[in-house]
Amino acid sequence: MGLQWEFPGGKLEPGESAGEALKRELNEELGIDATIGPLVTRIRHNYRNGGAVDLQFFAVREFSGEIENRIFAQLVWSPLEKLPEYDFLPADRGLVRDLAQGKLL
Repeated sequence: MGLQWEFPGGKLEPGESAGEALKRELNEELGIDATIGPLVTRIRHNYRNGGAVDLQFFAVREFSGEIENRIFAQLVWSPLEKLPEYDFLPADRGLVRDLAQGKLL
């Protein structure tokens, strides 16, 4: 699913909570030490090919360090209302819509 937009994050490692995994992933992908806030929403998305993902989205309002793009083709800091202008992965599109409409934060 190359060249579509996605939020940073990734898979949980054995023994990690979702918040711990996000903290680790944000450090690996962006080089920041984030304070993981409350869970915003959970989404289960079933892909047409039969695969499925369970996603958990957390608020991150504070971090230390300078953001460094370590793995993405491009990095953008966008106001919530502009998120629908980007071609997000199918699993993220409902979240993007709800964020842009002010329903979650």
